[in-house]
Amino acid sequence: MINRERLVKSFCDLARIDSPSGEEDAVATELIARLEALGLSIKRDSYGNVIAGDGRSRPLILSAHMDTVEPGRGIKPRLEGERIVSDGTTILGGDCKAGVASILEALQSVHEDNVPHAPVEVVFTREEEIGLVGAKNLDFSMITGEQAVVFDGEGPPTHITSSSPTYVGFEIHVTGRAAHAGVEPEKGISAIRIISEIITRFPQGRLDDETTFNIGTIQGGMVRNAVPENASVAGEFRSRNLESLDGVHLQFLETVDEVRQMFPDAIIEEHLHTEWEGSTLAEDDPTAGRVTTALRKLGLEPVMRPSGGGTDGNVFRTNGISAVVVGMADQNMHTVREYVVIPDLVDAAHLCEELLKQGLSG
Repeated sequence: MINRERLVKSFCDLARIDSPSGEEDAVATELIARLEALGLSIKRDSYGNVIAGDGRSRPLILSAHMDTVEPGRGIKPRLEGERIVSDGTTILGGDCKAGVASILEALQSVHEDNVPHAPVEVVFTREEEIGLVGAKNLDFSMITGEQAVVFDGEGPPTHITSSSPTYVGFEIHVTGRAAHAGVEPEKGISAIRIISEIITRFPQGRLDDETTFNIGTIQGGMVRNAVPENASVAGEFRSRNLESLDGVHLQFLETVDEVRQMFPDAIIEEHLHTEWEGSTLAEDDPTAGRVTTALRKLGLEPVMRPSGGGTDGNVFRTNGISAVVVGMADQNMHTVREYVVIPDLVDAAHLCEELLKQGLSG
């Protein structure tokens, strides 16, 4: 039986363990101890991802990530009615420890009740928040499951991610020419000025229902009294529509080339890289059918929703695993206003438990 008090305590205990991206060892150690106590066999791949299973064939993969974004150190979770919140100086860490806690509670429940359940494989990844890095380095030769449910969506577990975008990251580096800003500025070529020309020509924000473009960081210059020789910018664009993505890509290249012609004595270098490929659930996706069946058995109605974000589910699907991403009760992700809705958290644990009890037949 799902135990609400235990679930809330488990989440809060996990939230208190600092685990910003790249620093997941402490929370991994805690999770390994909890999984071992449930009788699961534990493995870690060479990248530090945690993989656990009961050793049976054709397991259902239950997955979430261990890392959190900043500011995520010294989190102090507290109850506020039917919500769990932070003290307002940090994130809460519901993304993705609400997902982790839900999986652990479901495993604890079926273990205590000693009920027959589907074979299970648990995958807790590192460094999801900085570009799905843990999943991209996951040793898939150690994974035996062919279906995965990823607890990493915003909102209640009834929210199923129907599609997610392809994500392209970029960096632009400009080398101009330094000069004394007060004595001979005409001899300089301002790298910051060039970066500014590029940025103001780029689209910004939401371009359409499926496409976004963002400038994330800008760096440049050394001191106030020198024409800056170096500057750089990093950003991203993403879309669920490949035609739109290609259009933004072309606009990006044309913009950079236009500014390059304006400043022929400067060096402008651009680098683009696809962080992950988008995905869309097919109507007959077997894992989606399994999730919707489980939700309805619990009296919950599934809602298919497109997402502008990526998750480890994108990487699982790229590697041939039928992965479905569901909500985990978290709201206002990546902000100090983040909160977890306790009834939704309980529903996420119930969903996970029902998926296990359901067996492979659905």
